[in-house]
Formats: sequence, C-alpha cells, structure tokens
Amino acid sequence: MTTSPSAHHPAGDDPTPEPPAEPSRSARAHSFNAAAAQYAANRPSYPPALFDAIEDLTGHPLTGTRVADIGAGTGIATALLHARGADVVAVEPGDGMTAQFRRALPGIPVIRGTGDDLPLADASVDLVTYAQAWHWTDPARAVPEALRVLRPGGALALWWNTDALDVPWIAEAAARIARHFGIDVSAEKRNVNARAADPTGLLDFTRRTVRWSRRVPVDTHLANIASHSVFLVHGADHTASFLAEEREHLLRAFPDGFVEEVYEVVLLLARTPA
Repeated sequence: MTTSPSAHHPAGDDPTPEPPAEPSRSARAHSFNAAAAQYAANRPSYPPALFDAIEDLTGHPLTGTRVADIGAGTGIATALLHARGADVVAVEPGDGMTAQFRRALPGIPVIRGTGDDLPLADASVDLVTYAQAWHWTDPARAVPEALRVLRPGGALALWWNTDALDVPWIAEAAARIARHFGIDVSAEKRNVNARAADPTGLLDFTRRTVRWSRRVPVDTHLANIASHSVFLVHGADHTASFLAEEREHLLRAFPDGFVEEVYEVVLLLARTPA
C-alpha cells in the first residue's frame, strides 16, 4: 500500500497524539476484506501507459496473453488487463475482496489462494502480475512459485501506485499521516525496488516509472486513503478524528472541493528464459 504522508501545528493546537502500536503484518493484510466495497469505489486505477510499458518490456501484446493476476483484490487491475485483450485468471485470498470481485467481474474466473502457494499448474501462464500486492508475499516462496507457473519466456510484473511526494500538498498530507499513525511514508516508497522485491537476486528486474494523476472530490480522496491498511487496522475513533481534521486541511487548500492526486506507478518486470 501507499499512503499520502506535516504541516506544523500553530501555537495553541492540541499536542500530536502518541502514534499507536504498529499492527501486525497479518492484521494489515487481512484488513481489506471488511472494506472491499470502499476499496473498489475509491482506489485509483492505473494508466494505459503502464500496460504499454508491460507490452514493451515483454515484447508481446497483452491481447491473447494468458495472465494470472495475483492478489487481485476487487479486480481493478484484472479488469484493465482483460480490457487489453488478455486471458486473465485472478487469484485472491480474502473473502470480502473475492465477493466484491465476483460482483464486479462475473465473467472472469477468480480462484482462492496466495502468491506463496499458487493454485495454478506448472508452466500454465505467460505473465504473472501483482498490482499493489507483492509486499504481502514472502518473496522466498513467491518468487519460486511465479517461476513454476510461468511458461518459458514468460514474465513477472509487479507494480505499485506511489504518491508523488514532490507535490507540496501531497508531501504535507503524507507527513500528517506519518505523525498520526507512526508511518514513514518515504521509507515505504524507497522499499519499492528490485532488492526488496527479490532479496535472493534470482530475478533480473527492469524498472519503469509512469507518472499520472486523477482529479477527485475531497471525500473520494479521503475514502481512498481510509481504505489503506494503516487506517483499517486502527480503531474507528482514531481514524475518524484524523479524517475529520484532514478534511479541514484539504478544504482550506482546495476550496472548490477537488484535489488532484498525483501518482508515480513503479513497475518492476523480470522475464524468464525462453
């Protein structure tokens, strides 16, 4: 996940609350199921240039490509791969996310499973994709599993929407989140790299970055960030107090009620030998 992270507190403001204890990775990974509809309605999509880059790096059009989209969630990336002509099967572990996926994409198969133990046959797909999901895997298990199910000459593609922290309002908002929840957003973005993705070094990743943006109402933006695991695992009161204060910050900065969320999609793609 990514979170948007400081404006200083004027004299007289309440002191910054003590950051809550860091939730477990498992709790964060499973938190999305209760908020699947919110996730589907408000999370950003991915730009066409991302899929152009995948086609360029693989040397093949997505049309007719057999794709396994792992950690498919509510199907945001799956739908876009399907729209490009790919033959997609989705893999998703969560009850709530799978139910939302099936409502949105009844014609696309979704199988229950995880990237650490793929419910797919050996050498059965041309492309394995992880949209905003690889960080929930154990690479020591997920890398061999991806290599097992890929056909010769196939590829593993991982990507994340990361906040464009060079945009002042996004950096200020990210710092407020960091202060309230004890999250180092800059560190999370730095960890989107080949070494973190595959500590074993088995894969030779190529990196591409695609910058894009969307203009949305403030309430959509708030619902988007509230669908991230750091918000979902903390108490409702703690999250609600932050969102109420953040709404005031944003409406002062954007009195028309709309913000432009700016993202850099980081793509890591590794090909297997033909």
